Amino acid sequence: MRVHILDDWFDTLRGLPCFAKLADHEVTVWNDHEPSVDALAARVQDAECLVLFRERTKITRELIERVPNLKLISQRSVYPHIDVPACTEFGVLLCSNQHRDTPSYAAAELTLALILASYRQIPDQVAALRSGKWQMGVGRSLRGRTLGLYGYGRIAKAVARYADAIGMRVQWWASDEGRARARADGVDLAEDRHAFFSISDIVSLHVRLKATTKGIVTASDLAAMAPRSLLVNTSRSGLIQPGALEAEIVRGRIFAAVDVYDREPLTDPAHVLLTHPNVLPTPHIGYVTEDEFELQFSDIFDQVNAYAAGAPIHMINPEVWNAAEHGSQA
Repeated sequence: MRVHILDDWFDTLRGLPCFAKLADHEVTVWNDHEPSVDALAARVQDAECLVLFRERTKITRELIERVPNLKLISQRSVYPHIDVPACTEFGVLLCSNQHRDTPSYAAAELTLALILASYRQIPDQVAALRSGKWQMGVGRSLRGRTLGLYGYGRIAKAVARYADAIGMRVQWWASDEGRARARADGVDLAEDRHAFFSISDIVSLHVRLKATTKGIVTASDLAAMAPRSLLVNTSRSGLIQPGALEAEIVRGRIFAAVDVYDREPLTDPAHVLLTHPNVLPTPHIGYVTEDEFELQFSDIFDQVNAYAAGAPIHMINPEVWNAAEHGSQA
């Protein structure tokens, strides 16, 4: 198959062992991000398969209808960036392993790193030292602090184990269904939503972005957080009401450590989330490790090979494959 891999910004995949799984295919790797639909469609005109780096590129109807040879999109995890009805209409099969039993430990580790770096002022202390100054302030300890985890899923549970090892108290909030599971497991649930945001020294978001969770964290939630508390978001920026975090940061009351943004790549050097001293920003690196890429793309390349062998796996819109099978038998 003619396989095009999008958004491999640092040409990482060729150096991974799993890349050998594509040896029988004609592979083109793109090492930049192309936001223009016109230019992207021209690039991938001959593609039979698109391999995606998570949500770096939106796969819209406008793009799909302009790539006539496209038969397969292979990726991993959730797919809010893909127009699945358009894929189905144009006969493009989407395969995406949901890895239900495997959390992204890389994302959990980054969450802990951001908390530690923010509380101990690590970036600012390093910058001060490199500029010839010895210490620039006094950080805070984590032991005994309350970590509020919003979302009762795999990544949040990994973060909870790290927090427990440090000696933090963990409290939870989640959807109705998530709180029911948490209650059944006997963990510490906040009394209510307001108590969760107001009592937590640190609030970390671990919720999947979908129609029902868009903007689920409101300006009122952020306003309820105590002065000098920390909001951590390594999940998706769309979970927060548009503009609410930026407005709260400008007020200077709370701190934030963010890995995700409304528009990515975010390269505006004047953006408040990149410039305000109360914010520790990272460029969406939660899952960006060699180990995580090997795990993810091994699955993604297996999906390409399964499709090529006539036995696709992890189908999101199997009706495309069923229609193709019935058509071939007619």
